[in-house]
Amino acid sequence: MSEKANVLTLGDLQKAVQSAAAIRYRARLQPAGGPGDKVFPPTYEGGQYALETRVIDGQRVPCVHLDSVQSQANRMELALLEAVRAKQITLPLVEVDFAAKGDDLKEVGVITSLEAPHRLADAILRDSGKDGKSFREMPEGKVLNEASLQNATDLFEISPTSLLFGLWDSTGPKGGLGVKFQRAIVSELVGVEIEKGAKTASRVDPLQIVKDAADIYKKKGGGWTLSVDEAKQEKGKPVLYGKKGEGKPSDINHGNVTPSMNDKEKKPLHGGVSFNYALQIAVLSLPALRRLHFPVASGNPDLHAQTTLAALGLCAATLSIAKGCDLRSRCLLVPEAPAAWEIVGADGSTTAFSLSADQACSLLGEAVAAAKAAKLPWREEPLKLEPNAGLVELVRNSRALAMKTSEEG
Repeated sequence: MSEKANVLTLGDLQKAVQSAAAIRYRARLQPAGGPGDKVFPPTYEGGQYALETRVIDGQRVPCVHLDSVQSQANRMELALLEAVRAKQITLPLVEVDFAAKGDDLKEVGVITSLEAPHRLADAILRDSGKDGKSFREMPEGKVLNEASLQNATDLFEISPTSLLFGLWDSTGPKGGLGVKFQRAIVSELVGVEIEKGAKTASRVDPLQIVKDAADIYKKKGGGWTLSVDEAKQEKGKPVLYGKKGEGKPSDINHGNVTPSMNDKEKKPLHGGVSFNYALQIAVLSLPALRRLHFPVASGNPDLHAQTTLAALGLCAATLSIAKGCDLRSRCLLVPEAPAAWEIVGADGSTTAFSLSADQACSLLGEAVAAAKAAKLPWREEPLKLEPNAGLVELVRNSRALAMKTSEEG
């Protein structure tokens, strides 16, 4: 990033929101192990990587998705949640407390609107409530029936992140015609000029247990046994352990694994990739924010609300970036050099600026204060809900079934 890039001020942001096209961030990254080190992208259905060809500098280049738009949104939302809990920022939240429903659900804990996949329109919130009313029957839940581009004020009060990251109330009373707001901020990471890798596998068992050492049976009540008398019985016969019912020591994770290699040309790609560089691109659409209107009584509420949402987007992105780029096992990336934030003008001109995570949190605080002064609502305390009885039972049954399946192998 240029040393001359100035720190973004609230006034700068307000000017950008009024007329600029976008705010963007572009960074080139390399594996933490250095150029040429292999990294592992996410896998999709069938164990495949998301491969595609992109046009970069006029050339068609093989690329792979390292982190999708959806995944990046989740990372930004979780970064915001951590900042709220650390009291770095204040942000309207809706919380569903499962822990209050019993010790067996303490591990589930509290699920917030920043964690629910569909944000304020998520089924977790829909199937929760307070004081005998479901969320959708409460004034806060009825916001979803009334919100629109022409009046997003109430949604701004209870869930501004739904306006920023996008929302579609497709499971509400209007079905597919439910209120819909596009994503205003998107971010993704791709590997550029990739080469597919090969996967190897092996394991040396220090006990040197061989595959014919014994037949392994499912034990009554869970676990495994070598004893026919202790084995679970079906149709008068002991049940062998393992998905294929072969009852081998390897089915209970004992024994050697013969060294093998995945043929990258004949089998699904699982062996990671190397690349020339990785590219992270984050874009905040300012026209998307300008489409949102907030008809309250005083000042210039549209500008103040839109600026607050822009500051919220920058805060989410910078907080997420500051946490580092450790995407998953064997996919830790580091920047090649400090990266630039830019305001992209309507004419395509660019103005670089700097913004640290702490500065972004302060900027959001200034924007929220200005929005409040303009009489825009901003809920300070979380709306706390409890899951309904049916949802609690569904979670309990699912956890019990998962545990039983795990015990039975």
